[in-house]
Amino acid sequence: MSNIAGQGCERIIPDEEKKPLSEIERSIVKKYRKQIWSKFVKAVKQYELVQEGDKIAVAISGGKDSLLMAKLFQELQKHGQVKFALEFIAMDPGYHPQVKELLKENLDYLNIPTHIYDSGIFNVIDEKASDYPCYLCARMRRGSLYAKAQELGCNKLALGHHYNDVIETTMLNILYAGNFKTMLPKLKAKNFENLELIRPLYLVEEDSIRRFINYSGIWPLNCACMIAAKKIGNKRFEIKELIKDLKTKFDGVDKSIFKAAENVGMEGILGWEKNGEKHSFLDYYDEE
Repeated sequence: MSNIAGQGCERIIPDEEKKPLSEIERSIVKKYRKQIWSKFVKAVKQYELVQEGDKIAVAISGGKDSLLMAKLFQELQKHGQVKFALEFIAMDPGYHPQVKELLKENLDYLNIPTHIYDSGIFNVIDEKASDYPCYLCARMRRGSLYAKAQELGCNKLALGHHYNDVIETTMLNILYAGNFKTMLPKLKAKNFENLELIRPLYLVEEDSIRRFINYSGIWPLNCACMIAAKKIGNKRFEIKELIKDLKTKFDGVDKSIFKAAENVGMEGILGWEKNGEKHSFLDYYDEE
């Protein structure tokens, strides 16, 4: 497998180092109960992500986050009290053949029965947005996954964004977009009727996910986009490094950033926007 290093895979681990599937599944609710399982269940309950009778499309990119999310949903079906159905979907945007084969091997090994379908998104991105590929790629991926979920009769689409993604998105918006907006645990699809996006890894930290994957011996994919691989100056990476540096100087700063989105003091902000309409504190100043 070493000949596909750099083509979309996070690391190299020989097959013989993989843990048996039964041990991987058991570790989720035992070894990683506090760091992963409990936080997953807490997010599902706290944000009401799964209801009785749901049919959930679990989007699998092949990366560490989505592979773990798929196994967590399988465990929730086994141990949870709410009855729901699952469809696992993986979009092939134009992977290198060996990368796609590794994705299939991982899914087979982890016993995740998945609908893999082609989208050709990488070709479109290379043609239309090769200078700034990630934004358009993310939008096209999301639309393709929504459409596939709807085709399969699902009412929810689960994505593998985790706790650190939430914090990084908040900081990206503050520092580069000039607004205070975070990544929500769920939201209704604008262009796909009766579909809702959910993020069940919302409270799970990336380091915990990485430790689980390392323990399992699975070799996950990363973005696998050779267009983006040629780019430098990734802003999300810069934010990740900034938060890492801040944590060495301010204890618990990551938790404070997360909490800030839960504790917005409306009486202490200059303005806000709702349903496309902007409001100023001056509009309500004389009412105090």
